[in-house]
Amino acid sequence: MTNALKISVVICTYNRAAYIKDAMDSLYGQTLPHEHFEVIVVNNNSTDGTQQVCESFIATHSDAQFYYFNEPRQGASFARNTGAAAARSPLLCFMDDDAVADPDYLERIVTFFETHPDAGGLGGRIIPKYIPSEPVWMSHYVSSLVGHFHYSDEVSEFAPTKYPLESNMIIRKKDFDAINGFNAALPGVVGTLRIGGEGKDFFLRLKQLGRTVYYDPAIRVQHVVETAKLTREYMYRVASGIGRGERVRMKQKGGWAFFKKIVEYIFKLGASVVLGIKYTLQGKPQRAMPVIRFRIDALKGLLNH
Repeated sequence: MTNALKISVVICTYNRAAYIKDAMDSLYGQTLPHEHFEVIVVNNNSTDGTQQVCESFIATHSDAQFYYFNEPRQGASFARNTGAAAARSPLLCFMDDDAVADPDYLERIVTFFETHPDAGGLGGRIIPKYIPSEPVWMSHYVSSLVGHFHYSDEVSEFAPTKYPLESNMIIRKKDFDAINGFNAALPGVVGTLRIGGEGKDFFLRLKQLGRTVYYDPAIRVQHVVETAKLTREYMYRVASGIGRGERVRMKQKGGWAFFKKIVEYIFKLGASVVLGIKYTLQGKPQRAMPVIRFRIDALKGLLNH
């Protein structure tokens, strides 16, 4: 059975009892035969019924290869590394616990790597599924904070400073091991604190090995976004978490790198003000402040405020 495995899907979960079953269902119903993939669910200290939902699903779907693990160290990077360590396939796919994969998701991934032997990494499209509907203040420049991602309309190689988002990314297992997985200094969410950028750090290190990272818009997942949770506090945590992650990365590189990042963030703040004025003149004033706040909050995180 192990030799038939082509891909391992790692789902890290934290208090998603309401959505994790849909994610697992979407993988169970894949066009890729069950003997060719495994799903590894890693519970990262959930306090709701996530464990019961996962264990019940696995018990009633014994014809597929679903496995359940616990990771007590809080943070997505820890949980993803734990899942990857348990994986037995040459390909590692990371998907979120509130995402739903297209039926041909895994088949397309496997085919891509078979037809692109130079591919070290791969990212796909992430389509927000707003519940109940998309907020009027949402714009292209803010939607990435809630997981929306669409890099190109065609299969393409990521530019040197671009990379896939964590909730739909694939890497060869041997390359994952070569870069020692995710950086634990960038754990993601820990309680109410977010130190993000783990995916950026991950893929930039992969590129340093000379690996090519591709994007395929046909490799798609839908990602649940509960609009009621998109409070000012939540958006601050996400945006400032990006800044905190960059602070960690730049501090590891040295003082000059950190200074240049501050200058870059100030420039982006200025650009966001111009964009906010543009939205206002276009009759969409509700989109102006979220864009500006995003850059202010990211700068605060970078400066450790």
